[in-house]
Amino acid sequence: MSEPPFIRVHPATATPPLLRYEANVTSDSGEDGVIAHALQVIGARDGWCCEFGAWDGRHASNTWSLIAEHGYRAVLLERDAERFAALRRTHAGRDGVIALQRTVGFDGPDRLGAILATTPIPADFDLLSIDIDGNDYHVWDALDGYYPKVVVVEYNPTIPNEIDFVQARDLHVSQGSSLSALARLGVAKGYRLIHATVVNAIFVNEAYAALFELASPAALRADLSQVTWMLQTYDGRLKFAGYDRVRWHGVALDPRRLQLVPRALRAFPPSFSPVRALVFRAWRAWRARRA
Repeated sequence: MSEPPFIRVHPATATPPLLRYEANVTSDSGEDGVIAHALQVIGARDGWCCEFGAWDGRHASNTWSLIAEHGYRAVLLERDAERFAALRRTHAGRDGVIALQRTVGFDGPDRLGAILATTPIPADFDLLSIDIDGNDYHVWDALDGYYPKVVVVEYNPTIPNEIDFVQARDLHVSQGSSLSALARLGVAKGYRLIHATVVNAIFVNEAYAALFELASPAALRADLSQVTWMLQTYDGRLKFAGYDRVRWHGVALDPRRLQLVPRALRAFPPSFSPVRALVFRAWRAWRARRA
């Protein structure tokens, strides 16, 4: 009988204190509810927010509810021309919304801080939402001169909590960084993680951290449904558990195509016969030459 391609996994479960506040108006994974609760807890607000990439102003937006339902003023940035046109239509007639077609980078006039300096948004505005599918870590890292009360940053949901991964600081790369890496950056910038939805890390300025229950990233992340685990067996087989697709490409993971050791050599090496051991050494030497 052939074994199933994926084994079962029982990930550690967490019940984050803010999980019950997750709710969507236009957000993707419960961010609207957590943001509203965090701002309510903080209390002192100035009614300003900033979001990029803002898409059309509604799609997966973490700011639309604040703007449309609570009268917030906003700086919204989107680099794609078609999305930017839709963004302007979404907020047409709202005098407090500043829509800019800009690419946010790490240096010079493209830095977020430099862009915001051309607007009347205050230094300690209420909410910053960063969603640019890759360089979110580096854009936040480069932010200077502004200290939002709440920061929402997209992370790569396929990366386990234990891995600290930061993609290359390159606008041409779209890989995303891990929740643990963003939590570490947050501490360095004076922020504390208070919640993680499926795809977004939510932080508060450390001035308000005492108002929230703080914990490790693992304790603040309830949904691990998009993580894939890999394990090795003594005979050289690689086995996989958890999420079974290449998430953004919609391609199924096939463990049979991901094996590195040839089928004839998938056995525990100390049990090899002399002939099999010779073949194994020759195969390993061949691989080393190709590396």
